[in-house]
Amino acid sequence: MRILWVKVGGLWPLNTGGRLRSFHIVSELCRRHRVTLLTTHGPADDPAGLAAALPRCEAVQSFPTRTAKHGSARFVTALLRSWLSPLPVDLWKSRVAALQCEANRLTAAGEIDLCVADFLAAAPNVPMGGAVPTILFTHNVEHMIWKRLSETEGHPLRRALLEVEWRKMRRYEGMACGAADLTLAVSEVDRTMLAALEPQSCVRTIPTGVDVDYWSPDGRAEHPAHLVFTGSMDWYPNEDAVLYFLNAILPRIRRDVPDVSLAVVGRNPTPRLRTVGAQAGVRVTGTVDDVRPHVANAAVCVVPLRVGGGTRLKIFEALSMGKAVVSTSIGAEGLPVESGEHAVIVDDPADFAREVVRLLRRPDERQRLGSAGRRLVEERYSWREVARRFETHCEDAVTLARRASSPRPVLAPSTTSR
Repeated sequence: MRILWVKVGGLWPLNTGGRLRSFHIVSELCRRHRVTLLTTHGPADDPAGLAAALPRCEAVQSFPTRTAKHGSARFVTALLRSWLSPLPVDLWKSRVAALQCEANRLTAAGEIDLCVADFLAAAPNVPMGGAVPTILFTHNVEHMIWKRLSETEGHPLRRALLEVEWRKMRRYEGMACGAADLTLAVSEVDRTMLAALEPQSCVRTIPTGVDVDYWSPDGRAEHPAHLVFTGSMDWYPNEDAVLYFLNAILPRIRRDVPDVSLAVVGRNPTPRLRTVGAQAGVRVTGTVDDVRPHVANAAVCVVPLRVGGGTRLKIFEALSMGKAVVSTSIGAEGLPVESGEHAVIVDDPADFAREVVRLLRRPDERQRLGSAGRRLVEERYSWREVARRFETHCEDAVTLARRASSPRPVLAPSTTSR
């Protein structure tokens, strides 16, 4: 099969959960199909490294782009301009003219059997609902992220702006699901929410995976009172989770375990996070060459997310390393883990602190949870197994497009001068 894979927002280095998921599936698909990858790169990305890491790809094209950061003058300008468009600001600034032109050329030339729009941000750049069957691969329910942001925002003006944005995102997300021949969600929770947006859409699930060989126990001795949080710290839900943990949970843990320590491991922490972390006496590492030693050193991995969507790879990575995990419901949302069996899932800050303390005091329970988690991902969620399921969905999307009794609504690419 000739597959066109479109991903806006970069793909290399593999420093976010979304990049990891996309890269491993593309890499596996290339073994049996002709895959052309169109993506973008910013100043910190490495397009040459991406091409070298995907030698089986038919072609890898990456287009330079500079994304407006939240709070910058360019972001404010994009926000104002997006108000005159049906697109929410995050999708407005995701339009890339050169990538859009190449996607249109390839699909119009009849050189593609299937197009995959990877993340909703790719949708404004590809012809959905046209002659070429399309899969919308959603790693999150995007409007729910914005909705949860609005619910946790304390400033009235920012809350009002977020209210507008999440409603625009919900509308466009429903349109995109309706235009795609098949939408793939990363959890049953996400599938249910997306299917409700557009009753005529076909939405199925694809599980999250993990590289069980890379993320494996290495025999390193853990520090008995050490905690770790991992994730891209320039993604707001991760920063919010850490700040929430430092303010509402860590002080409770310290009352029972005074010598507890915490490492916050992930790229691009904001000055605010560094300042609050220093005041709380925790280590904020910034970008590291290898996350695994930091996970291995920890007795417990904490995932106190209050905002987010999709599924968190950080939990599967920790489980694959045989680690005990304490997470909120949103942190573990969509993952096939049972609380008390593979991880501990609690929401109240007092309960969260109590469970962390319990695990710090009980190495046998940490070992039991870690072993069960490792077995779970080893047996069912390797990337090779996940990619096989994705391949089946690709074949089904082509079949669904051929059998469609009436054409789907067309979601044409949004023109841009960027």
